[in-house]
Amino acid sequence: MTRAFYWLFPHPLLTLLLTVVWLLLHSTVSPGMVVFGLILGTLIPWMTSVWWPDTPRGFRLGHMLVYVVIVLWDIVIANLQVAWIVLTKPNAQLRPAWVVVPLDLRQPEAITILAGSITLTPGTISADLSDEGHSLLVHALHTDDPDAVRDDIKNRYERRLMEIFR
Repeated sequence: MTRAFYWLFPHPLLTLLLTVVWLLLHSTVSPGMVVFGLILGTLIPWMTSVWWPDTPRGFRLGHMLVYVVIVLWDIVIANLQVAWIVLTKPNAQLRPAWVVVPLDLRQPEAITILAGSITLTPGTISADLSDEGHSLLVHALHTDDPDAVRDDIKNRYERRLMEIFR
């Protein structure tokens, strides 16, 4: 792609995504709505590109698609587990825990995706990121072994994000 193309469209995929979201919000596809969506999809990234951090280097889209499927699967399973906990365990038997997850990730985008994945999965929530970004504080609704929660997050999510953001 030419330099002029990236000057006009600093984030082409975001332009496309914003255009599609605009059309979905209006639930009509007409030439006027498509043109207006393209205008918004072009202007918003262009006007905000000054505040954007550098784009991640070495992003691997195929690995990201696998990661998304894994997170979606985990969300479904965790919903069932949390529903079971809520229906069968009295509050006195719940064992909530705060878990500190040391991070090997250093890219802000990868840490954000990790924190979002944890929060999207029912039963866990990302509560805090250390000042230096070296650890994440996670609250688990019910666990017998906080170390297992930490290891699961590191092996299931962080390891894959490290492969995605090489």
